[in-house]
Amino acid sequence: MPEVITVDRRFNGPPDSANGGYVCGLIAGAIREAVSVRLQKPPPLDTPLVVEQDAPAQRRVRHDGEVVATAAPAKVDIVAPPSPGYVAALAMARHYPGFKHHYVPTCFVCGPQRRPGDGLRIFPGPVAGAGIVAAPWLPDISLMDPDGKIKPEFIWAALDCPGYCASIPNDRPAMLGDLAVHIDRRVPADEPCVVVGWPISSEGREHKVGTALYAEDGGLCARGLATWIEQS
Repeated sequence: MPEVITVDRRFNGPPDSANGGYVCGLIAGAIREAVSVRLQKPPPLDTPLVVEQDAPAQRRVRHDGEVVATAAPAKVDIVAPPSPGYVAALAMARHYPGFKHHYVPTCFVCGPQRRPGDGLRIFPGPVAGAGIVAAPWLPDISLMDPDGKIKPEFIWAALDCPGYCASIPNDRPAMLGDLAVHIDRRVPADEPCVVVGWPISSEGREHKVGTALYAEDGGLCARGLATWIEQS
C-alpha cells in the first residue's frame, strides 16, 4: 500500500503551504532510503499526500492526482566548513537580514514571528570573511522522539532555510527546488546546536548550496545539499 503523509499547519513555509525542508524530510522518512526530494509545486497543508513507487528506485508524491514532489536515490557528498561555535553563532544571528525584511515571516524554520517552542527560530547571519552564514539552534522538546532525540524531519527542516540565506543575494524571493540530507547522528532535545550554510555554485536563477548541523561540541551531525530557485 502507498504511504500517506500529512503536513500539519504548524509546519508551514509560506502561509498556505509546507516548509520545503520539513516536507522533504517527511517524504524521505516514508521512503526509508537515502534520497533527494524535488518539489514540483507548493505542498499543501493538512491534506493527505500519497507516496507512490514510480520505478524501482524512484517515488512520486501526489495530491488529487497531481505530482507534488519526486524522490530518487542520492548521496550528500560535500565537505562542510567547521562550526564557528554556539556563542559566536549567537552573535551572528543578531545580523539576520530577516529581522528587517522577510517574505514569509511566519515560516516554521526561519520566521521571526514564530514564538519560541513553536517555530525553530533559526536566524542565520553572515560570518565575517568566511563566505558562510551561521545560526544557533536550541531544539525544543516538542521535536523529539521517544528516545529524546530530534526527529529526522526536523533536522531536514533545520537544513533548509540557511541555504537560502547563504545563496540568494539581496533577499530576493526564491523557492527550494530539491534537497538531500545525510544524518550522521541525531542530537538530543535542548542541546545547543549550530547550523551553517554556504554557496556552492550558481547558474542563472538556480543556486546550489550546502548546509550543515553541528552539536555543541562542534561535531558534525548532518549535511544537506540543495538547489534554490529564484522567482522571476
